[in-house]
Amino acid sequence: MKILFIVQGEGRGHLTQAISLERLLRDSGHDVVEMLVGKSESRRLPGFFVRSVHAPIRQFTSPNFLPTQANRRVNMPRSVVYNIFRFPDYVESMCYINRRIKESGADMVVNFYELLTGLTYFLFRPSVPQVCIGHQYLFLHRDFGLPKRNRFSLRLMNLFTRLTSLGAKRKLALSFRPMSNDGDIHVIPPLLRADVFTQECTDGDYIHGYLLNSGFAESVRRWHKAYPDVPLHFFWDFQGEEPVTKIDDTLSFHQLDDVDFLRRMAGCKAYASTAGFESVCEAMYLGKPILMVPAHIEQECNAYDAVRNGAGVADEDFNLERLLKFAETYRPNPDFVRWTQSAGSVILDELESFFPQNQLRHMFMVEEFV
Repeated sequence: MKILFIVQGEGRGHLTQAISLERLLRDSGHDVVEMLVGKSESRRLPGFFVRSVHAPIRQFTSPNFLPTQANRRVNMPRSVVYNIFRFPDYVESMCYINRRIKESGADMVVNFYELLTGLTYFLFRPSVPQVCIGHQYLFLHRDFGLPKRNRFSLRLMNLFTRLTSLGAKRKLALSFRPMSNDGDIHVIPPLLRADVFTQECTDGDYIHGYLLNSGFAESVRRWHKAYPDVPLHFFWDFQGEEPVTKIDDTLSFHQLDDVDFLRRMAGCKAYASTAGFESVCEAMYLGKPILMVPAHIEQECNAYDAVRNGAGVADEDFNLERLLKFAETYRPNPDFVRWTQSAGSVILDELESFFPQNQLRHMFMVEEFV
């Protein structure tokens, strides 16, 4: 099969999923002909993504959420107004996406939660089948059970999710655990990068972390001031001149680099983040206790689900003493490890089922993926 990826560029989760799936498909004899990645003025395409993929990368202007003045959480009213004014740019992007679907010769489009993909299929009706991948599609599953708060925000999030999947033949919902399928929502394991499976885990003395928005750094600084003896290494998508901002001997902020990020996660005592699904799964697989501080409603759902699966604790701020206390009694989940290791065969079966007459007689084994 020839496959076109269309990827939401916000955060690192969808990008790392695209890296993983490209490798899986290439190893199975398929061809990822191109990757279209949404871009915004507030974020740059991480170097680890550019270095890791083989397919040509093309970018297009895409809607994104703007942070509050403190650069911590999403400012929804500001985001809505901003994106309304950018709508002519998004129409141009949809025309571009439709043109690339036709000109790429793709047999299938895999959409990593990019809104303009769904709108393109609604407006232009491309004949190429679209499959959507993301944890967010699990929130539409009848058996998921959403947190019982912020109901208006939950409705808006699920509306957004449905818009991303307009025209999709199937929604592949990444999940912490196996669940039955629900109509066109098929539940699949997390799609982690191969590098995760090769990490050698140790129990270090430091807390590892990731900040989606750099405004959370002030919270980390405050906690560090109260507990200066606890070493902290936090990663962020901050466009500074130096790769590492060393505050003192026990606190450093690192620019996002996935090789160093995974190495430090494998060696840490515990992990703290803004509850992105991908990094939570990486920490769970590596057996690290987690503190989750959601920056928006989607991450609140991620944290809610992860807590139910015993991964860690959630808080409204980086109160790392809660994480250290939880770490004292934390036990890794072997069922999650086995579920994650089955991802290769499960996802290949899902994608190849659209073209049974063209299925390759490959001798693919799951351990080759992991």
